[in-house]
Amino acid sequence: MSRLLIRNARLVNEGQIRDADVLVANGRIEKIANSITGCNAAVAIDAQGQWLLPGMIDDQVHFRDPGAPDKGSFYSESRAAVAGGITSFMDMPNTSPATLNLAALADKKRRAGLHSVANYGFHFGVSHDNLDTVAALDPREVAGVKVFMGASTGNMLVDDPRILERLFAEVPTLLLAHCEHSPSIQANEQRLRARFGDGIPAVAHPLIRDAEACYRSSSYAVELARRYGTRLHVLHLTSARELALFEDKPLTEKRITAEVCLHHLLFDDRDYHRLGHQIKCNPAIKTRADRDALRQALLSDRLDVIGSDHAPHTWAQKQLGYREAPAGLPLVQHALPALMELVADGLLPLTTLVAKTSHRVADLFAIPDRGYVREGYWADLVLIKPEPQGKPVSEEPILARCGWTPFAERRFRHSVSTTLVSGHLAWHNGQVVDSCQGLPLYFQR
Repeated sequence: MSRLLIRNARLVNEGQIRDADVLVANGRIEKIANSITGCNAAVAIDAQGQWLLPGMIDDQVHFRDPGAPDKGSFYSESRAAVAGGITSFMDMPNTSPATLNLAALADKKRRAGLHSVANYGFHFGVSHDNLDTVAALDPREVAGVKVFMGASTGNMLVDDPRILERLFAEVPTLLLAHCEHSPSIQANEQRLRARFGDGIPAVAHPLIRDAEACYRSSSYAVELARRYGTRLHVLHLTSARELALFEDKPLTEKRITAEVCLHHLLFDDRDYHRLGHQIKCNPAIKTRADRDALRQALLSDRLDVIGSDHAPHTWAQKQLGYREAPAGLPLVQHALPALMELVADGLLPLTTLVAKTSHRVADLFAIPDRGYVREGYWADLVLIKPEPQGKPVSEEPILARCGWTPFAERRFRHSVSTTLVSGHLAWHNGQVVDSCQGLPLYFQR
């Protein structure tokens, strides 16, 4: 593997911003210095003052592989991911077949090993009848264990208190929870159907999957985790009320952590009128006040990481009526440019964004040698270029297989010019580098 040199970058890492050159060799960062000369690098990139960040580690994606080739695959979605500054992802278990046994886990690792441009890891699923398998898992083989405590169907909805108590008591690694209270959601939908019949509008989604449904489930998950000493990570918080469940203190002092997703930071319920089911997701995008509370919580240690929850569906499916239109939206291709809007608006320090998309994710999931720009670490790096006039999203090709984005009408004031994955160019000058091959993530537990 040849050497690669990045010159004249504005390095953002571990709470500091400084001018630096970075030399990469054999996939890892060999040297960081104010100026590096005479290194005989085969590839040299003049950053010309662009921001150089550790790549985003996305703790929650749905790449639809296997089972839904019309929606996505490791091939298509990983290419979209590196275009958005994501160098590593952790894929969720609700595929077809679901990742509920070791054979399904091995198959997903094999598929990603063949086709993924980005580094990859996998969450294991929970059902009513695989708790023995979950309890016997090797914590080093999975990113985490995912439980749907609501908002799922079939065998992956786990809402029996006896099963949940055993899970929280016996899970051998980090437990990730999707928290919504299904009976509350069902009652809300019945009320809305009495009013609208089968023509429930998209704007009703946050009234059906409301803050109360989220709080009832997330507070129950936190209570179980405290009772059993579980290492719990609550996914995609959406409401101001839920924030009080989580402590504002360093990650090293916590056993219960929380994630927020970029669409819950960038959209609110006013956007349903314009975008309809394009932004239908579970849990729902809620009020402007909820959005603003989530943004404010990012400034403290109450919210630990930012993920995407990338969950593509076809455009035709999103045009269906409320009950038929699936929940989820494609987000990875614009992940860092979209989040950089918060930085550009002065709402989030760039160093905090880097901490919660890279540093803290690596720490939380115990991923060695990634998530930081340090000598000896894997070179998962992203160059962010300012776009003073705002780059129209509609002018770019959509790399996700679904072929659409909820950001089509927006202009972003930053773009990803280069992405390195484990020392290889994966995205450069508007093109995916197909020769790049992501590596499996390891979990040092």
